[in-house]
Amino acid sequence: MTRPILQVEGLAVELRGEAGTAQILDDVTFHVPAGGSLGIVGESGCGKSTLLRAILGILPKGAETPRGSILFEGRDILSDRAASARGRIGFVPQDPYLSLNPVFRAGDQILEIMRRHAPGSRRDHRAKIVELFRAVQLPDPEAALAKYPHQFSGGQRQRLLIAAALACDPSLLVADEPTTALDVTTQREILSLLRGLAADRGLALLFVTHDFGVLASVCDRVTVLYAGRVAEGGPTRTVLDAPQHPYTRMLLACHPDRATDLAGIPGTVPAATAQPSGCRFHPRCPIVRGSCAESPPQTVTEGDRVVACPFHAEPILA
Repeated sequence: MTRPILQVEGLAVELRGEAGTAQILDDVTFHVPAGGSLGIVGESGCGKSTLLRAILGILPKGAETPRGSILFEGRDILSDRAASARGRIGFVPQDPYLSLNPVFRAGDQILEIMRRHAPGSRRDHRAKIVELFRAVQLPDPEAALAKYPHQFSGGQRQRLLIAAALACDPSLLVADEPTTALDVTTQREILSLLRGLAADRGLALLFVTHDFGVLASVCDRVTVLYAGRVAEGGPTRTVLDAPQHPYTRMLLACHPDRATDLAGIPGTVPAATAQPSGCRFHPRCPIVRGSCAESPPQTVTEGDRVVACPFHAEPILA
């Protein structure tokens, strides 16, 4: 069996502040195979962005990782910062309008990244940027080098950020909801571009999103997060066709393509400083049992799927 390019095992992230200790992530486990793709999905406040920050090594001040490991290309980048993955992990941020410095030319911003993390001369780097601009389908790649961010449309800025993520020849591409700020047509183009680039370059892809439709079009596998814990994971198509965890089932029922009314999931995601005992979803769960509040549920493994609910076979009644 090929070793995963990214392997997260039992990861916990806590943030200490005046209001107490916030448990952002707890016992998060998943892997991304080399050349494969994994989607992370869940409501706002479930820990998706913190998870990416932990992988990228940019957790905020005060954050601690008391348990777990993050193995990238076989090296623990969580406990050994000498094994930094800078340059080997490309990052595509969420907002193309806020992620580029407005006072520097597009080409210069990517040149600075390459100067720090990629070998070669300035001339070599410049030539490679033109090649990347062509690969992400920017019009007139040579002229684009000298333009400022405000001279590009939203979709073109996202293409710039994808080019920047690829500049140091990464083996893993991490995308944090990269189509949220774009119109539907441009979203489709960007998703197609990401899929094509990942396939052509043999990249693994870790994709964070709220949208199951986007997930289905991009990712081979999915991990569903709720309140900092893994609720369910498995092949994307299998999970979408036959969700098992009550949270996944209710989340999918809210999707516009499946919903028959505007009803959502009752309640809200708990605050990280006041996580409920036992299963964190139990205050909102329609099939809750008395034992659900007593201790965290054991994860049930069935073939290539995992689900953190011993009662997942119970029907959800309307």
